[in-house]
Amino acid sequence: MAFVEPTVLSERGIQLVPLGLEHEAGLRAAAADGELWRLRVTSVPDPDDTRKYIEDALAMRDAGNRFAFAVTDQQTGTVLGSTSYHDILAAVKRVEIGYTWYAKRCQRTHVNTTCKLLMMAHAFDTLGCHVVGWRTDNFNHASQQAIERLGATKDGVIRGHAMRRDGTIRDTVMYSMRAGEWPEARAQLLYLRDRPRG
Repeated sequence: MAFVEPTVLSERGIQLVPLGLEHEAGLRAAAADGELWRLRVTSVPDPDDTRKYIEDALAMRDAGNRFAFAVTDQQTGTVLGSTSYHDILAAVKRVEIGYTWYAKRCQRTHVNTTCKLLMMAHAFDTLGCHVVGWRTDNFNHASQQAIERLGATKDGVIRGHAMRRDGTIRDTVMYSMRAGEWPEARAQLLYLRDRPRG
């Protein structure tokens, strides 16, 4: 039995469903919204590589080290992007949340906060994780700010850690949250998500 079993998570009109080949067209359209694959610091697939992106995610799921979701509009089923649990360490009850991206039209909306709340709640409350982690490119400042808004702690930087799609080598910024920090982080995230917008 896998540590992360197939599940559907939903709230506030957003649904996370296990990523499959049936999401190929929707994922391609989401990636094309804003030409996000052109950003050198993200994992967004080139639209022509969408099927391979899904196949790679499914292979990693079979290996037990990644579980990818399609982020969808709960009413229409429209694919808005994707997010994953990855670097799954069942023995120490740790997962990371990453491979996260959304169509440009969904950025700066409640979508990301809702997805993170769903995934963090599932990780801590259902899977019983002791730690949830995040990692990002040292030049992806928007991602770093978003992770810090979740209440995660910056653990440090791994230098010369991974290859970018353009062939340059990146430093990786690592973050984490422990189970004991989750209740306060959840309260803050709910406040940020639900506060009136001026």
